[in-house]
Amino acid sequence: MSAASQDRLHDPYPTRLDHAIAPVPRHEPSVWGDAGSGPLPSVDLDAFAAQGYLIRPDTVGEDALAPLGHELERLAAELDADDPRVIREPGGTIRSIFAPHLLSALVADVVRLDTVLPVARQLLGSDVYIHQARINLMPAFTGTGFYWHSDFETWHAEDGMPAMRAVSCSIALTRNYPYNGSLMVIPGSHRTFYPCVGATPRDHHTSSLVAQRIGVPDENTLTKAVDADGIEQFTGAAGSALWFDCNLLHGSGSNITPLPRSNVFLVFNSVDNLLTAPYAADGIRPEYLAARATRSLGLAAPSA
Repeated sequence: MSAASQDRLHDPYPTRLDHAIAPVPRHEPSVWGDAGSGPLPSVDLDAFAAQGYLIRPDTVGEDALAPLGHELERLAAELDADDPRVIREPGGTIRSIFAPHLLSALVADVVRLDTVLPVARQLLGSDVYIHQARINLMPAFTGTGFYWHSDFETWHAEDGMPAMRAVSCSIALTRNYPYNGSLMVIPGSHRTFYPCVGATPRDHHTSSLVAQRIGVPDENTLTKAVDADGIEQFTGAAGSALWFDCNLLHGSGSNITPLPRSNVFLVFNSVDNLLTAPYAADGIRPEYLAARATRSLGLAAPSA
């Protein structure tokens, strides 16, 4: 039997099953570094370990926000309508643009900020690379939400991410209000893996990036999680960042206000957690969704 087959027989996080099973306690820590290995003090590391998320204001300086906003507009205008990296809402407006750090020097600079890269390395306790990056756009009136999910469930099932050693950084480029589709999280939910029912369809990403229906917890599971831990929301000024664990349950509502919302979304994975064959899918997803060619991020750049 191959090593890959053995890994799947002993998968600690089974999902996409034909029947429901009990939630699985997390095997790994959520914080791998310590206060001496990066900019976060012990109080922030303890909060992240307990809640699964952390809000960091002033991650991107005010003088960099307007150029980044213009860069988003440029990318949206210049990318071909049939470019697979561009995900559109059912009505045709752009929902997400994937791999912007490979399309824009300005976005690449954000990845290497000293308010970003050292934090990722500290939380994961190792060197890191970009597993996935995207720009999310929540246009006024028409922006639709993201249903409750754990990113790790998808990355494990469809990308072959072995362990919970990845972290996301969502940097607001516009103010996040409670009413314009800002991200909601279930604090503490990162400590439990919730297996999902339903086999992964072929080329699942072609539909799930617009509306995910496979790989999401059922309503009873979500109700119990919220009853236990409640819901928190990421609100605040442009330039602030939400860091959250790869297994934290999160989602967002639609934006029916005249206030658009946009963010740069960066996923850092540990170089000690490289992707294998998918655990619950027939084939791998495209490189712009799940990087297998790791790229060195070099040294952090000064804050923008």
